[in-house]
Amino acid sequence: MRIWTFLLVAVLAACGALAALNWTAFNTPTPLWFGVASGQAPIGTLMLGAIAILTVLFLLSIGHMQSLSLLEARRYAKELQANRELADRAETSRFTELRAFLENASISANALDAETRAALLARLDQVETAMTASIEQTGNSLAAYIGEMEDRLERTGDAPLADR
Repeated sequence: MRIWTFLLVAVLAACGALAALNWTAFNTPTPLWFGVASGQAPIGTLMLGAIAILTVLFLLSIGHMQSLSLLEARRYAKELQANRELADRAETSRFTELRAFLENASISANALDAETRAALLARLDQVETAMTASIEQTGNSLAAYIGEMEDRLERTGDAPLADR
C-alpha cells in the first residue's frame, strides 16, 4: 500500500512541477468546443482542475473502501469472538459431561469391585468351611483306622510297642 501511495504522490508532484514550470502555457486561453457551445478557456488549467477533482474523488474512494473494510473487520471480529465463546461453552459442557461420565464409571467400577470382593469372600468362606469339614472328616477317619489297627493288634495278642 505504501508503494501505491508513494507512486500517487510522485505523479501528483510531477504534474505540479510541470504546471509550475509551464504556468504561462497552462493559462493561455484556447478556443474550446464544449459540445453545445464554444468558448475561450485555458486548457491547461482545466486539465489541472480535472486532475485535482479526480485525485480528490480517488482519495475519497480509498477512504470509503478503508472504512468499509474496517467495519467489516470489526463485524468479523465480533462474530469470531461470539463463535469463540460458543466453542468455549461447548468445550466446557463436554468437559462437564466427561467428568460426569468418569464419575459414573468410577462409581460403577467401585460397585463392581465391592460385589466381586463380597463374592470372593463368600467363596473363601465356603472353601474354608468345606476344608475344615474335610480335615475333620479325615481326622475322624484316621482315628477310626488307628483304633481299628489297635483292636486288631490286641486280638492277635501283640501288644503295642509303647506298652512293652
